[in-house]
Amino acid sequence: YFGDATGRPGSLLTFFPWAGMPRGRPGPGQVTRVSFLVPAASLGWWERRFADRGMASTRPDERTITFEDPDGMSLALVADEAARPETEDGAWAGGPVPVEHVPLGLHGVTIEVARAERSIELLTESLGFGGGSSADAAHRLVTRGGGMGSRVEVLERPGAAPGRLGAGTVHHVAFRARDDAEQNAWREKLARRGLGVTPVQDRCYFHSIYFREPGGVLYEIATDPPGFTIDESAAELGGALKLPPWLEEARGDIERSLPVIRLPQAERVP
Repeated sequence: YFGDATGRPGSLLTFFPWAGMPRGRPGPGQVTRVSFLVPAASLGWWERRFADRGMASTRPDERTITFEDPDGMSLALVADEAARPETEDGAWAGGPVPVEHVPLGLHGVTIEVARAERSIELLTESLGFGGGSSADAAHRLVTRGGGMGSRVEVLERPGAAPGRLGAGTVHHVAFRARDDAEQNAWREKLARRGLGVTPVQDRCYFHSIYFREPGGVLYEIATDPPGFTIDESAAELGGALKLPPWLEEARGDIERSLPVIRLPQAERVP
């Protein structure tokens, strides 16, 4: 998991490390872009940072920078004047990016589907989205509360080859539930719609349910608690491999099979 200093919901992007995994194919039935919120005055700084590191980036409009990660996953930085972090202590003060330019959290995701109507219907009639806009084949929706991680762009691509999972593609997107009770209420509501929602899965740091929306994109609803500080302090986050109790007996094999991750240190940047 990668996120802000305390791993708050709304800041997290998770990676599955599979060495040798062939490239996937983004397309209908997948999340095809993940966007992060940045302070409105930071886009110029990020453009210079990408250029200094030899990374290609584009400015499709005055408030967005798009780029790709090393596996080809599409990412974006979006400046929003009204966006503010939920707390003032979320920024990673010891990291390589000055605090004033650190992303505030997720902005939203783009999903691609062959037909948008039923996907939009689920988002607006069941999941609380609305108040969006449309441009060409894209339909932009936002939760009524706004804020971090509140936007889903639905891109309709009839006739396009379906997405194929692999390196550089997104497995699923998670939405927040305040607690187990709220999650159970969502589960019952989704089951009544005839969606194949899973039983609750214990992910140690949160509890999860999963279902596929009508266009084939895999959605998760995850609880905020218990959070990442359940087994280590905020100051120690990311410093050691943490496993659920049922995998502790395999710790040696797991440690040998995983890549070594070194946390970036603060660096001098303009």
